[in-house]
Amino acid sequence: MRKVWVATGVGIGLCLSFVALLVVGTFSAAAGLAGGAGGGRAVGLAKGAVPALYQPLVQKWGNLCPAINPALLAAQLYQESGWNPRAQSPANARGIAQFIPGTWASHGLDGDKDGDRDIWDPADAIPSAAAYDCELAGYVKKVPGDQTENMLAAYNAGAYAVIKYGGVPPYRETQNYVKIITTLEQSFARPVGRVEPSRQAAGAIYFAQKKLGTKYLWGGNGTPEQGGRFDCSGLTQAAYRTVGIELPRVANDQYNAGPHPSRDELLPGDLVFFSDDLTNSRAIRHVGLYVGGGYMINAPYTGAVIRFDKIDTPDYFGATRVTEDGAKALPTDLPKGRGDA
Repeated sequence: MRKVWVATGVGIGLCLSFVALLVVGTFSAAAGLAGGAGGGRAVGLAKGAVPALYQPLVQKWGNLCPAINPALLAAQLYQESGWNPRAQSPANARGIAQFIPGTWASHGLDGDKDGDRDIWDPADAIPSAAAYDCELAGYVKKVPGDQTENMLAAYNAGAYAVIKYGGVPPYRETQNYVKIITTLEQSFARPVGRVEPSRQAAGAIYFAQKKLGTKYLWGGNGTPEQGGRFDCSGLTQAAYRTVGIELPRVANDQYNAGPHPSRDELLPGDLVFFSDDLTNSRAIRHVGLYVGGGYMINAPYTGAVIRFDKIDTPDYFGATRVTEDGAKALPTDLPKGRGDA
């Protein structure tokens, strides 16, 4: 939840009119900026998207071959383990890159040159994941189509299937995997141009502004049993649910539901995040819904009501422009970290 020194909310009556104008303005902004979105795969990492402990490894090894980049490698690691170096699946996949022991025996590297190949050590597992990607890319390099998508398909279905079908094979699981990773890539990449505006932003704001003045409830999802009360990520989840986008329940997972506009490119409807650790998105503990003019609709803490607050505080982490595909791509079984609920 948000610390108590957050700025006092603005008067609700005045700001209802303010938000009404912003909701209308959102569509105008979207129309004006839609043609300015950057294209192509970015290789830089968004601020804090990769925990600082692993960022140098991801940045270095994500440039190992043309089929991968740091954001794509980060997306794979996040999808596999949520940056948990001790993760272990029911199938006995282990570590931050979720290698099974048999695959590790053939493809594990001594990435940090300390004399061993440790499946649990990110300094070995992250280089091994990148090298394995590049090896697969080499197997399918003569296959028509997108080199990266073919590599991801080979990772999921095997290189033979990609070669047999002349590209991503017609397997639903494989096609979904390719879409998930390339979508998550956008949430780890530092944008190279303007981020495309959200078409659903105005609807999310419309829902949230009707909750102004409602008392905060830790863990609140707005149910009748809870008196229609919310905490911060419960409110943002409910707001986007009304426009057909299902966000994760916890603030630090919501951060990866789309690309990350810079502070000076924020638009109404963006999610804005706050943390005591500005180097690690998994440490995010608070989220609000941006409405413009430096303000958000905020469910701040126990004893307060949903209100308007300024976003420019020392714990401001960054923002996410929610997309439907971005929300659908998020894993559902990650460790929850320090999110608010």
